[in-house]
Parts: sequence; structure tokens; C-alpha cells
Amino acid sequence: MIATLPARLAAAVLLGFCSPILLLVGLAVRLGLGSPVLFRQCRAGLGGVSFEMMKFRTMADARDANGELLPDEERTPRLGRILRRSRLDELPELINIVRGDMAFVGPRPLLPHTVAAMGDEGIRRGAVAPGLTGLAQVSGNTLLTQEEKLAIDLAYVDRRDWRMDLLILLRTVWVVIGGERRTGQAYACNPRRSG
Repeated sequence: MIATLPARLAAAVLLGFCSPILLLVGLAVRLGLGSPVLFRQCRAGLGGVSFEMMKFRTMADARDANGELLPDEERTPRLGRILRRSRLDELPELINIVRGDMAFVGPRPLLPHTVAAMGDEGIRRGAVAPGLTGLAQVSGNTLLTQEEKLAIDLAYVDRRDWRMDLLILLRTVWVVIGGERRTGQAYACNPRRSG
């Protein structure tokens, strides 16, 4: 899927439908982690064009005696872990879809320097709009190495169609309910089916 007008309209409808959840999560983040409620970061989009991605904040700004940020695990409280596990931290990205920065399905948006370090494979990966969810996210996500994620993302770029996008959306619901598992490694190896 690309950030087409129907996708942007669907995201706008979902934003309205999810507004009570957005308000509750925003309040929980404000009370549990303080301000800002939203985490904003520059990410690489379609064709490598940068955009500002938004998520709910899941980490505190805790620092050591030298003023350096503590490791991510030490800065992620229970609330942050719950938001990540349930994927509720990703809901503000619907705004990015409405703006046309992202699609519902595609490789997850990465930092521009991360994509640049991938060279030609990063350029290939950026041939489609980044997604709210993607094939790598339903194939193991944090359980995968960066190399495995890239191979799966490239397999998606080469084989994408509306049926695959629909399957990824359905599998995303299952991941939210059942948790992450390493699956779908065959996507990175199988050639595109004809027809």
C-alpha cells in the first residue's frame, strides 16, 4: 500500500474512532513520564525524503552522574513496555498516514543515516512508503537481526501486492494479541510468485 487518498481517508477515520484511546494513552504518558507526550523524530520516507514521525513517548530521560542518558532498558518503565507490547505507542503515526508520509503497510521508517548506511539496499528499501506495520514486524521484529529485517523488507518491496498487505495487517493483530514470534523467514528466500 502507498499513501494514497483512500489510505489517508481511512487513517483519518481511524484517528476519529481511536480518539478516546489516544486521549487516555496521552494522559497516562503525561502522568507517568511527563512532557512531552509525543516522541518526534526525523525518519527516512519514500525515496529517502525525510519526515517527522510521531509516536507516544515510552522512555524517561533518566541520566547518569555524567549527564549521559541511561541505557534504553533502564529508561523504559512498565508503562512504556505496555505501550510498546500493545503497539499503542504507534497510534499517532496515523497522523503521518493522513499527511501522506507513511502507509499502513511497508518497511518501518528508519533514521536517515541508518538507511544511508545500507547503500543501494537502502535505496531499494525506500522505493515504497514506510508503514505503520510491515512484513518484518509480523515475522519476529525485535527477535530478528538487522540483516534479517533488511532481507525481509527487501522481499516485501519485491513482492508487495494488496493480498500481502492484507495478510500483514491481519498478522499484525495476531502479534498484538499473541506477542512476537520468529516466523515467515521464507519470505526472504522465496522468489516472487508469478501471476
